[in-house]
Amino acid sequence: MATVGVVGGGGWLAGALLRPALAGGIVRPERLILSSRSGDVSGFDVWPRVRMTTDNAELVAESDVVMLCVRPHDLADITLDLTDKLLVSVVAGVTAEALARNFGARRIVRAMPNACAEQRLSFTPWFATDNVPDHELDFVFRFFSASGRAHGITDETQLDYFTALTGSGPAFPALFADAMIRHAIGAGIDPDVADAAVRQLFLGAGVLMAQSETTPAGLVDVFLEYQGTTAAGLTAMIESDVAAPIFKGLSAARRRVAKGSSSS
Repeated sequence: MATVGVVGGGGWLAGALLRPALAGGIVRPERLILSSRSGDVSGFDVWPRVRMTTDNAELVAESDVVMLCVRPHDLADITLDLTDKLLVSVVAGVTAEALARNFGARRIVRAMPNACAEQRLSFTPWFATDNVPDHELDFVFRFFSASGRAHGITDETQLDYFTALTGSGPAFPALFADAMIRHAIGAGIDPDVADAAVRQLFLGAGVLMAQSETTPAGLVDVFLEYQGTTAAGLTAMIESDVAAPIFKGLSAARRRVAKGSSSS
């Protein structure tokens, strides 16, 4: 089994990805090295054989796979030679070409997980350069599948869009949920009850949509055809063009990712 070294191993995203992978046996504790500037990495007490370091060069020397799990602007401070390593990057907006140029890597995988990884509910699209061998592709797929649903793509530019769409994790649905909670409170519902009700609604709706063979658009049509109270609400939202601000928000997020890519 490959030794995995994670630069930025003390961050929340690294932990969210690694704990499911450790629990699922995809990565062995004694084959995992985490680096952070402080050397203080929490959340791995269950796996005492996981190693910690403040020396990225030491991490690289002992690893077969090096994962970059840092913020985009932190990459400028990282100097590593990854010529003979599999480089896995979850850094938003930094292209495989830029990673190859900055780190000398030849075998590169880029992925875009989200904040639901700890709950094993992330949708993680990933892209690999042509020279990544099958056994490493298999490892990448199993690694990201441990924290949700992994989906390989062949067009790297699509990662920018997925960064805006699914990389947001719960953020965009949470905005919709917050509006519903505030409306319920305004209607006289106790705030705690309103919060619990909407959270459960989104949990149930998410599970139903994930498991149903009917598309989201089809589910909307089902309720519209029933012509009940939900249809009245849906009709008002559709007539108000509720899709317009959603499209606007996704477009703004996509532009922000593209801006980051252009500076990498």
